[in-house]
Amino acid sequence: MRYGNIHKGVFINRPNRFIAEVEINGRTEICHVKNTGRCKELLVPGATVYANYVDNPSRSTKYDLVAVEKGSLLINMDSQAPNRVYKEFLVQGSFLDDITNIRAESKYGDSRFDFYIESSVEKAFIEVKGVTLEEDGIALFPDAPTVRGVKHLNELAKCISEGYEAYVIFVIQMKGITHFTPNNKTHAAFGKVLGNVMAMGVKAMAFDCEVTPNEMRIDEPIPIKL
Repeated sequence: MRYGNIHKGVFINRPNRFIAEVEINGRTEICHVKNTGRCKELLVPGATVYANYVDNPSRSTKYDLVAVEKGSLLINMDSQAPNRVYKEFLVQGSFLDDITNIRAESKYGDSRFDFYIESSVEKAFIEVKGVTLEEDGIALFPDAPTVRGVKHLNELAKCISEGYEAYVIFVIQMKGITHFTPNNKTHAAFGKVLGNVMAMGVKAMAFDCEVTPNEMRIDEPIPIKL
């Protein structure tokens, strides 16, 4: 997944969750923040950020804020990017061989999962979670309580009971990670339910990503520690 027109800038302020003030080429620009999460550990005044210029006169902002430097890490914080890179991963055959059908935004029960896939050996529902929170080389999810995330896990377990395979995929939007763990300090219920549904057959997997200011792609599997 590549962006078309990346500009380096300096983060100034985030007046609300949708926009940020960024200094780009000596001017203060209003950028659309492509992540409505808190991101308080990422968007700190003076941080080096990367914004994609979008040439669309109907937009109220000229730039999308998509990545940020945190120490030695470059973190993609675009909440739409994990699904895009994971679909590329599926299409390339890097996840499963012989996939015959990929359907995005697939409804099941009371949930809508990110993907439904079919291969010669299985039919599966897949939920993708983007991960931008890092502490001491450990990737954590969620960065805020997520009732919706818990619901998705429970619905994946129902898929197992009806003969489907089910996956929750954590796309870690950076390199330099030793392992992934649920963020029990922020939302203990998510970690508890994740362990429960894994025991029921839901497959949890985590992958890190190669990230540049212009690009992100899934790279290597990362251990999960509950």
